[in-house]
Amino acid sequence: MAARRGFSFRRCLLAALLLLAFAAAAEGNADRSSSQRRRRQLLRQQRQVHSHLRRVNKRPLASIESPDGDMIDCVHISNQPAFDHPFLKNHTIQMRPAYHPEGLYDESKVASQQNTQTITQMWHKNGKCPENTIPIRRTKKEDVLRASSIRRYGKKKHRSTPNPMSVDPDMLNESGHQHAIAYVEGDKYFGAKATINVWQPRIEQANEFSLSQLWILGGSFGQDLNSIEAGWQVSPDLYGDNNTRLFTYWTSDAYQATGCYNLLCSGFIQINNQIAMGASIFPLSNYGGSQYDINILVWKDPKEGNWWLQFGNDYVLGYWPSFLFSYLADSASMIEWGGEVVNSEPDGSHTSTQMGSGHFPEEGFGKSSYFKNIQVVDSSNNLRAPSGVGSFTEQSNCYDVQNGNNGDWGTYFYYGGPGKNANCP
Repeated sequence: MAARRGFSFRRCLLAALLLLAFAAAAEGNADRSSSQRRRRQLLRQQRQVHSHLRRVNKRPLASIESPDGDMIDCVHISNQPAFDHPFLKNHTIQMRPAYHPEGLYDESKVASQQNTQTITQMWHKNGKCPENTIPIRRTKKEDVLRASSIRRYGKKKHRSTPNPMSVDPDMLNESGHQHAIAYVEGDKYFGAKATINVWQPRIEQANEFSLSQLWILGGSFGQDLNSIEAGWQVSPDLYGDNNTRLFTYWTSDAYQATGCYNLLCSGFIQINNQIAMGASIFPLSNYGGSQYDINILVWKDPKEGNWWLQFGNDYVLGYWPSFLFSYLADSASMIEWGGEVVNSEPDGSHTSTQMGSGHFPEEGFGKSSYFKNIQVVDSSNNLRAPSGVGSFTEQSNCYDVQNGNNGDWGTYFYYGGPGKNANCP
């Protein structure tokens, strides 16, 4: 009897051990399966990133390593990303605009008398791109991996354009984007110009940015918004550092599927071999010290209909073909100038990401950031001072704007702020 009980006990023990072995094997299989799944996902992501890099980084004829760590590729002008667009397959590059706006160089005569120092780009210290090429900042694997997805790399979020006509505060702060701008609306506009003070604002969170730009806008602020944008920005998420960089942007559907920063998608056609969009610019303004500006002009060529971009007095950079747009194929209905930041509120309070110099407008010259000589291009292709300039900010205790006008600066405004402070919790 005792022998039978012992045998029964051994059978139970063996069964239990077998069950444990099966369970361990099953768990091991599950772990292996999960590990294999992760490996497959990682391999798929690596293939997608590699494919994207092959698509966006065109084969260079020469490459220049910038002191800031960027690699600038000199790509043949006919091999640039713009020509990935199906509508540009047989496009003949327009090497110069048919017309500049009238009155463009009146201001440059005054500027030359003041002997102002020219802002340049960091990579120029180590070389220049040959004729018939354009300089393109090389996209790295790490750049793409910082994005929320490969598809969204190089794109702004929806609702990032300030709508001064909106009165709904929930809509204003929905995306975390905040602004301090001057604007005009109610007419047909064929371009805009500004002299923009250049700084290096501090960014608190890596997924935030701070920029100063002009917007050329057409359509409503719904799903059909057309926008052309240019200025300077600090964006750790996009570039992997805190350098101040020249940038452009465009969209024809409110940042949903079309458009991108710089040359990160097809669309903008660059003709200039000296300025790289997305590359660092210097020197920068110092609080209480030297002040440095850039000139940005965007205008619609009245003959060909393309939207041209000029940097400074000497660099016509290229153009956005008019077919990219619906409303802007004709004209713009609003122009905006000013600053934009992303406030991500990671712990429920405002971040200390700075706009402009990080100081409020009332501190004035040498301390606050400014736009001066802001102008619009009218239907006769004349540059003129804008009329009926309004101003707009979502939270003036965080970032503010103050308009002005005088003989030296024309129509101007100071703008910006520190973000989080005693009045902006």
